[in-house]
Amino acid sequence: MKGHCERMSQQWWRVIRLFFHNGSYRVKLVCGVLLVLAILWLANRASFIMGWHYDPNEPKLQGSRYRYTVLLNTWKRDDLLKQSVAHYSSCKGVDAIRVIWSEIEPPSESLLLTLSASVFSSSKTLQRIPEFRVDLHDDDNLNNRFKPIEGLETEAVFSIDDDVIVPCPTLELAFSVWLSAPESMVGFVPRMHWTDSKRHDTSYRYGGWWSVWWTGTYSMVLTKAAFFHKKYLDLYTYHLPPTIREYVRSERNCEDIAMSFLIANATGAPPFWVKGRIYEIGSTGISSLTGHNHRRTHCLNYFSALFGRMPLVASNVKVVPAYQEWFW
Repeated sequence: MKGHCERMSQQWWRVIRLFFHNGSYRVKLVCGVLLVLAILWLANRASFIMGWHYDPNEPKLQGSRYRYTVLLNTWKRDDLLKQSVAHYSSCKGVDAIRVIWSEIEPPSESLLLTLSASVFSSSKTLQRIPEFRVDLHDDDNLNNRFKPIEGLETEAVFSIDDDVIVPCPTLELAFSVWLSAPESMVGFVPRMHWTDSKRHDTSYRYGGWWSVWWTGTYSMVLTKAAFFHKKYLDLYTYHLPPTIREYVRSERNCEDIAMSFLIANATGAPPFWVKGRIYEIGSTGISSLTGHNHRRTHCLNYFSALFGRMPLVASNVKVVPAYQEWFW
């Protein structure tokens, strides 16, 4: 078989050389283009036949270990909630969607019907329909987003805000990264803590997106779009210092920094930043308020004092989807 293929290849090249030697310039140009297209087509067919086709949107393994639950935090933005539920219902790796509802008034019957119908219609092309529930809480407390979830079947949870849309292929890429490091946090929105050189004592300041972009260094990924193990919900609620949870409740900020401290303290390792295009469909949020970075800086210093050290670990590792990248 091998000898036959080699003889066929040699014959083809003899024909090609003879044609290009005798043909006109225009004929050579046209046929050269056709030859390139034919080679590309053959290469594509070969990859298909050999099973080299890559579909980033399809989980390769089955079972709850290889699926994840979407924890969707919402607050008085029903239109955004509808968009988010419809979108994440269409992602193949989603096992369940749990909406974290912290408003005083429970969701209306019409909203619940709309959301349930959206889950069914958005997932009808999938092998299974994600379970959908709204978890009601009695108080308006940012700590609610990290309370243990009753009936949670998956080890992985994807924490997401109602105004953030992560395309399904990008979400599956991040999940595959989490599967390789399930003790770590894996997310899309990196941030950094910096040592404040202007002060004589050991203190820190909060570094937003631009400082990460400029230096390529980060130590946190925000839980507005991040994977982590479900066990951290229990650790956050029952083992994190109560003063930190009280600070989060009273200040209505920094629950994501608190979770980053907890996971870094448990693992001694940095999170993973997955580079991917995400879409923020809302116009307002806590981060848009005046003095946001100053408040986050205070969180870093207050939490590190309570921990007795700074547990966050800096990293320069960035996960990039190689099948989409032309330049490194």
